[in-house]
Amino acid sequence: MSIYSRTGDKGTTSLYRGKRVSKSDPRVEVYGSFDELTSFIGLVAVKIKNKKDKEFLTEIQRDLYKIMSYLSGVKLSLDFLNNRVLKFENKIDQLDKKLAQLNKFILPGGTEISSWFHVLRTVCRRAERNMVKYFFSLKIIRYLNRLSDLLFVLARTYGKNKEIVL
Repeated sequence: MSIYSRTGDKGTTSLYRGKRVSKSDPRVEVYGSFDELTSFIGLVAVKIKNKKDKEFLTEIQRDLYKIMSYLSGVKLSLDFLNNRVLKFENKIDQLDKKLAQLNKFILPGGTEISSWFHVLRTVCRRAERNMVKYFFSLKIIRYLNRLSDLLFVLARTYGKNKEIVL
């Protein structure tokens, strides 16, 4: 099977079950933001050394693919997202205890990995905004909101002692 089909050459793409829609369709915008997020997560996962964090990022990528499948029309339950949000909150609390209290804005940067986590956070926020705009799903929005919080805390964790405070 060839990687190219030429079916998208006229500005359309195929959804689950073959339905053709314009590439400007809101669903395509949402999928694109999720696809971008999971791709950047993969980039960060290959850059970090911590095995547990790598595995955690891979779990998040799997979550995002399930969400994309759901949004494209695949029938599956999103109940797993509730447990994932709790897992994110626990990890946030665990990491945040080790960080200095934040009472000012910080500039993204400090270290390369910290900077990449800030990129992930902003891409995640865009995916969240797209969800609110096009597909209002409280479970997915809550998941993305907490994920972006976690990505912020991971950025601070990986940029420890090198944060630039405004």
